[in-house]
Amino acid sequence: MESVDNKEDLRNSEAKFNQDVYSKVVRAGKRTYFFDVKSTRNDEYYLTITESKKRFEDNGAFHYEKHKIFLYREDFEKFTDCLHEIVGYINTNQIPLAEKISDETESKTPSATFTSVDFDDI
Repeated sequence: MESVDNKEDLRNSEAKFNQDVYSKVVRAGKRTYFFDVKSTRNDEYYLTITESKKRFEDNGAFHYEKHKIFLYREDFEKFTDCLHEIVGYINTNQIPLAEKISDETESKTPSATFTSVDFDDI
């Protein structure tokens, strides 16, 4: 049988495990991103990135759909290098949104060429 002191130590240890150390929230349209620094039992920090999106049911009720990524310290550099590379690629190769909207508007604009119709021909 465990002593009361051991149970208290275990509770304190568990409370320390998965402890939130620092958090930031990014609201981005219909999504919210949570960046949370947490600590392990060994006081090592890791990052969780959570995407949360509000989803509505047919009956009007809603729930939050969440997706989580756990990122550990030994992977930070590889992750950030890859993220910077991918964002750079998108910024270099993606047509800017303003140009896309302009192109779509121009393609939807009716042609200015008209034919003359004489009602006597009908």
